Amino acid sequence: MAKNKTVYECTECGYKSAKWMGKCPACGSWDTFVEVSEKKEKKSTSKPSKIIKFNEIEKEEIYRFSSKDSELDLVLGGGIVPGSLVLIGGSPGVGKSTLMLKLAGNLDKKVLYVAGEESPGQIKLRAERLGIKNKNLFLMPEIIVENIIEEIKKGYDLVIIDSIQTIYSENLTSAPGSVSQVREATFELMRVAKESKIPIFIIGHITKEGSIAGPRVLEHMVDTVLYFEGDASRELRILRAFKNRFGSTSEIGIFEMTKQGLVSAKNRSFFSKKALPGSAITVILEGTRPIVLEVQALVSESYGIPKRSATGFDLARLNMILALLEKKLNLPFNQYDVFVNVTGGIKINETAADLAIIAAIVSSFRNRPISKESVFIGEVSLVGDIREVPGLDVRVKEAANLGFKKAIIPSLPIEQPLKCYEVKEVEKLIEWM
Repeated sequence: MAKNKTVYECTECGYKSAKWMGKCPACGSWDTFVEVSEKKEKKSTSKPSKIIKFNEIEKEEIYRFSSKDSELDLVLGGGIVPGSLVLIGGSPGVGKSTLMLKLAGNLDKKVLYVAGEESPGQIKLRAERLGIKNKNLFLMPEIIVENIIEEIKKGYDLVIIDSIQTIYSENLTSAPGSVSQVREATFELMRVAKESKIPIFIIGHITKEGSIAGPRVLEHMVDTVLYFEGDASRELRILRAFKNRFGSTSEIGIFEMTKQGLVSAKNRSFFSKKALPGSAITVILEGTRPIVLEVQALVSESYGIPKRSATGFDLARLNMILALLEKKLNLPFNQYDVFVNVTGGIKINETAADLAIIAAIVSSFRNRPISKESVFIGEVSLVGDIREVPGLDVRVKEAANLGFKKAIIPSLPIEQPLKCYEVKEVEKLIEWM
């Protein structure tokens, strides 16, 4: 007979212990151990799988179908892969459920929407606001994974689980949302997705640290991990892939939250056309997509210890740039507060914006506006020279398409759709300004 064994499990990382502990030795969390009952099953009597010679394995072609949303398709790697298990995480109110309901409404396919959190009436109100007209959309208010699996096997083209933390298995005694329940539910969904070739999208909550609850459990089991970034109080949302077995993880999707729900913000501009001191324009690359945006700087006299703050830009890199300006240009930033902000809520994760940051800081320091017809692209090194960045031609072309007339860059591109100024050192940039 199967025996029940009582253990203590960390609700944050899933670490198990024979006795209760105040602090988890694996993740360091305090007071996270709960008592769970494990059932010790008999050993499996199934036969092992057949061994296949590697050079006799046939290559599997990946088929995709469109989600009818160009931004979501881009992040997924070109579309939805049958049998894939996709995890979508993000902070509360960022738009995860809205995006999934929009996906269900866009497809001309049979879609099952499993609602574990909201009532059918609440989802109906959101669907009417989004203009959902898919007659093959079915809603299932259920939280028991065994019942969900039985319904999926009846035949659907796509399944959405909202959310995985509310789903639980009756075979386990732990509470819904615990690591063991999340692991069991995800495994069962993964198994049915692979067997039936049905793509399943799972919505996941995030922890205080900003990662999906049970990250080691979920992220290793699914095929694709997508994170929704953005402040719920602002309109802009960014969908970014952190894992993708069927495509690149370097692409992003840009959405805007409107009264009609999430819409593509591909053509939205992230800069002001008014020339003001402390403002400069740059072009960053997110995957293969160039994005023209504005960086802002405020330099003010300090009355005590100088403050440094950066929103959307690496604070350590800002301190390096300020030290470089003090060393090379003798600018007394040790007596000034410096604040840097990237507009649109976008975070810059590359060095191509260094030149624009310097231009904005010097512009604010001297209280002189920079022409809004100019873009600054280039990486600044510790020795004060300006170095090339990848995709310079693509960046310059995108700036020209948006009406910019001048580009201050480290080297001249092959094609020059606008007037290009080559700048090799920081001192030359200040002379040009």
